[in-house]
Amino acid sequence: MAQAKTLTKAELKRLFDVTRSCSRYAERDLTMLQLTHYCGMRVGEVAALRITDVVDENYKVQAEIVLAAAITKSKRARRIFVPRQMHRQLQQYIKTLPSTLTPNTYLFSTQKQSHFTANTAAQHLQRLYAQAAISGATSHSGRRTWLTELSSKGVGVRVLAEMAGHASIQTTQRYIDVNDEQMRCAAELI
Repeated sequence: MAQAKTLTKAELKRLFDVTRSCSRYAERDLTMLQLTHYCGMRVGEVAALRITDVVDENYKVQAEIVLAAAITKSKRARRIFVPRQMHRQLQQYIKTLPSTLTPNTYLFSTQKQSHFTANTAAQHLQRLYAQAAISGATSHSGRRTWLTELSSKGVGVRVLAEMAGHASIQTTQRYIDVNDEQMRCAAELI
């Protein structure tokens, strides 16, 4: 089975632009996509998030999201560090939610007001990639793109493995794409 495509900066921009302009639920969809691309979250983890996982008692987005062991693939809790651009998107999305929601409500709901399952969220993200005409992209593309981008910026594989929740750095290494631009930059380090 082929691995999910890693996106270029241009493809990522196109994905976000198309989602902003074409999606009926643009803020929700952008937030879901960005959690995979900017935080490296698995689609099942995104679908399982509750409002209380991302905001404090004043409904302000927290600097870290703690994923409970029950919702991670490895069944080990892990912390997600929220970068500034993701923080802004989450805060913007939270403002769109009805004030009647309780903190324990799922963060993302479908148009029928039920929460996404891992499978329905994966299918939904797949449709967003298709709308943006990005061939080969799947719900796992965000995670692979995130790891590849961090690796290309010099983040060590041990740190990446911890951030991704991988028990083995070999697993993390399989996620990272190597491209000509990275090799050109590496050659210039000499």
